[in-house]
Amino acid sequence: MEQLAVADDGIGERVDAVVERAIAERRIVGAVLMVSVSGRSIYERAAGAADREHGRATRLDTIFRWASLTKPVVAATTLALEESGVVSLDDPVTKHLPDFRPRLPNGETPTVTVRHLLTHTAGLTYGFLEADDGPYHRAGISDGRDIPGRSIDDNLARINSVPLSYPPGSAWGYSVALDVLGEFIARAARTPLPQLVRDLVTGPLGMSDSGFTVADRERLAAPYGDGSPEPERMRDHHVVPFGLAKISFAPDRMFDPASFPSGGSGMSGTAADFLRLLETLRAGGAPILSPRSVNLLATIATGDLRTLYPGFGFSLGWSVLADPSRTGTPQSPGTWAWGGVYGNSWFVDPAKGLSVVVLTNTAVAGMTGAFPNAVRDAIYASLRTR
Repeated sequence: MEQLAVADDGIGERVDAVVERAIAERRIVGAVLMVSVSGRSIYERAAGAADREHGRATRLDTIFRWASLTKPVVAATTLALEESGVVSLDDPVTKHLPDFRPRLPNGETPTVTVRHLLTHTAGLTYGFLEADDGPYHRAGISDGRDIPGRSIDDNLARINSVPLSYPPGSAWGYSVALDVLGEFIARAARTPLPQLVRDLVTGPLGMSDSGFTVADRERLAAPYGDGSPEPERMRDHHVVPFGLAKISFAPDRMFDPASFPSGGSGMSGTAADFLRLLETLRAGGAPILSPRSVNLLATIATGDLRTLYPGFGFSLGWSVLADPSRTGTPQSPGTWAWGGVYGNSWFVDPAKGLSVVVLTNTAVAGMTGAFPNAVRDAIYASLRTR
């Protein structure tokens, strides 16, 4: 691993400038950023408003809706269960979800495994990736961020009713797979998913502010969606354009006890808690996982299949950078990265010992595009090899 040091002009000045510009230009409402190198914190910043309308400033312990930052937590939980023999990566989903047998368009019922779910190669998709009249919309499937009060049994039945997009293992498609997986492991362990995550990951790591609901709502950031001239505060049901797609949000679904705990999108937490998870995995996984399991999370498991971003493959938990020349990124080969549509992004550059968490309350500008890219570039510009 390379030894890094902060350049003379310092990381704070560069990253502060990016954050303050984004807030001044009203692209981001509020944010918390944390950066560590080799386990040492080199930058922390809370900026902007946790609640713009009520004048509540963002703090380092502000809680954000994580959306797909939930996925690495559930992936780690699954691998912990795999280590203890409760599940196998090659288990068919029907082992614990016997009625979940989605068909291909030709009527064939293929085997969907835990590995397919973790790698998003199961043939499933997300409704927000479809046109308004797509099959997931017609079936009324929840993406895990919307439709408060929806039970997991109801949602699984709806997913099961739609033909698979491709034979499992033959392609990559971002999807509701982690919602299916969350219920699979809950039934395998005979433990509700929120308790399972707490027992195996967040509890052992002291991630006390992270879970599928929020006890201290005063610390929860208000959610906003991209808008002009400034982000718009989300309503009970809010739709945010995302390229040619539309992402549906019901920000307070977590407070409806009838809502299923979404293994793909349902958690909330702090930047410090998520950084603790990343640093644990970067350092080898103890006390929650073995180095073998961390290696599975750090290694591309999808071969040459095309994934969401050029130059990246996908492991059992997130994207892994294979070819930086195809991305224009300063990150090293082997960098782990993903985000969450409520406005969050993160990456770990193991070659440099670098871990970065960027949580915002602005969907989707905080997740992808100009702001997180500028933060990333400012961080690398502030580091030098010695």
